Formats: sequence, structure tokens, C-alpha cells
Amino acid sequence: MANSQDNIDNNSLAHDRVYKGLRLKIMYGQIQPGQSLTLRGIGESYGVSMTPSREAVRRLVAEGALAMTASGRVFTPELTNERIEELAAMRSLIEVELSSRALPRAHLALIDRLQAINARVAQAIDDHDAVTYIKTNLEFHRTLYLRAQAPAMLATAETVWLQLGPTMRALYGRLKRKEPPHFHRLILSALSAGDEPGLRVAVRSDVTQGLRMLKN
Repeated sequence: MANSQDNIDNNSLAHDRVYKGLRLKIMYGQIQPGQSLTLRGIGESYGVSMTPSREAVRRLVAEGALAMTASGRVFTPELTNERIEELAAMRSLIEVELSSRALPRAHLALIDRLQAINARVAQAIDDHDAVTYIKTNLEFHRTLYLRAQAPAMLATAETVWLQLGPTMRALYGRLKRKEPPHFHRLILSALSAGDEPGLRVAVRSDVTQGLRMLKN
């Protein structure tokens, strides 16, 4: 009986490790849109059996990060124009509200931290490192939104980021950035000035403008 419980616990730990690892890879654009995955390949990557891989994939399919055909093929979705527009609108609604709620708690230490993260965004651009760019860009937003103290809202925002991860990688290639996003500076300025209308405009522009460039 003890061995049976140990196996269940081990599978649960393995499933959680695969889920979290694969989730971050998708969110940070390490997997391209339309890229196929196999349960065997996932298992080999994380050193686990098929069962934890299958459970992790099921969770990610439920979150919209992966898709699965009736035959069992697993892949990252290629988003339609309509889906990109919908997710951009969701980012606008959720993240503008999060930033507004965060503003009263935006102390100087937070602004300094955001400036430091933005410097790492700039370094990733100089290095032509798409994955680090996406990771640090999301870290910039997450660090601000944590101050909103609205965990359910932030979790919803992260699910949208997850669905957009591979598409954000494609966006990075199209934008050919040479400096950090212009709207990050406006966000920092609005936070410093306590300017809620300016902050809302800057966040809305930052999270939607680039995505809409991806529409064909």
C-alpha cells in the first residue's frame, strides 16, 4: 500500500514539474507556433514516463496553450486574426485594470525595480535574444501587476500570456526592435507622476499595439 502511494506521489511531482517547465517554455516563446510535440519527446526532455507527460499536456490543452487532434497529435496553436484580436482585447481590459489598482502602491522602490528590469529588456534586444526579451518584458508587467493585489485577475492575465507565447516569438521577429518598448517609458513616467489616466493609456497601448501588427 505504501509503495502504491509513493508511486502516486512521485507521478504527481513529475507531472507538476513537466507542467511548469513546459508552461514556461510556451509562455516565453521557446516553442514556435504550429510546432508539434510528442508525449515521448516531452517525457525524454524531463526524464519522466508517458503518464506525467500526458497529464501535463492535458492541463495545457485546457488552458489553450496546446491543442490536440482526435488522433492525439499535440501542437502549439497558430492563432487566427480574430483570436489575436480577442486576446489583445483581453490584455487591454485586464492589464489596464491591474495597473490602475497597482498605482496607489507604486512606491519608489517598485519604480526602481521596473527600471532595472527594463534595462534587462534593452540588453536582451542588444543580444538579439528573443526568449529573454519576452521573459523580461513579461516580468516588467508582472512586477507591476503584483502590486494590484488581485491574484485572480493576474492569473487570468498569465493565461492570456501563455496562449500568446509562441505568437509573441513571431512578433519579436517582425518588430526588429532596437530599444525597449516606447510605452514602458511612458508607464514609468505615469507611475512616477501618479498619473492614472496616463498609465491606463500607456499600458493599453503597450499590450495591444504590437499584437495587432501580427494580423495579416
